[in-house]
Amino acid sequence: MFEYLKGTIETITPTAIVIDVQGVGYLVHAANPYRFKIGNEIVVYVYQDVHQDSILLFGFRTYEEKQLFKKLINVSGIGPKSGLAILANEDHYGLIQAIEEENVKFLMKFPGVGKKTAAQMVLDLKGKLGELALSVGMEDTTYFQSLERGNQELEEALEALSALGYNLKEIKRVRKILEQKSYESTDEYIRNALTLLMKK
Repeated sequence: MFEYLKGTIETITPTAIVIDVQGVGYLVHAANPYRFKIGNEIVVYVYQDVHQDSILLFGFRTYEEKQLFKKLINVSGIGPKSGLAILANEDHYGLIQAIEEENVKFLMKFPGVGKKTAAQMVLDLKGKLGELALSVGMEDTTYFQSLERGNQELEEALEALSALGYNLKEIKRVRKILEQKSYESTDEYIRNALTLLMKK
């Protein structure tokens, strides 16, 4: 079982990154791949998901984020893809707070999370995330450097939202707002889009 990978980011897609570790390229699925920058050497904590027909790696910026992911996918109704979509919104402290306060309405704002799954999250996780709440609340949100500015940031961000499971109507709604902004990276567009989507 892999614990982390230390290498250079070679490729970024809307759903994953490729990390070169001493000449071997690892495809690692990530909540927001555009947090990373091509060419940077970085440590990515990974979770290995093994099925009969596939072996997938999921990557996280901190050990605590990985532990939160593992807690989420243990909830009935939440698979790895849904877990990543939930963690794409960087307000992990707010997520934990919503679980502790039994705020089902807030949890249902995440893609793929209905009323039943949100209630199950509360049932399974309430009272079990105390240490993680403190850790994620202190995370350094400047850990990842911004991408070089280009012409594709907004389109890449919208493609990433689609990959996370947001529907066309939701994406069109935030696009109208984001087109009026001038952010410097795809990461910024994604983070602000997720904030807007959580306010729906």
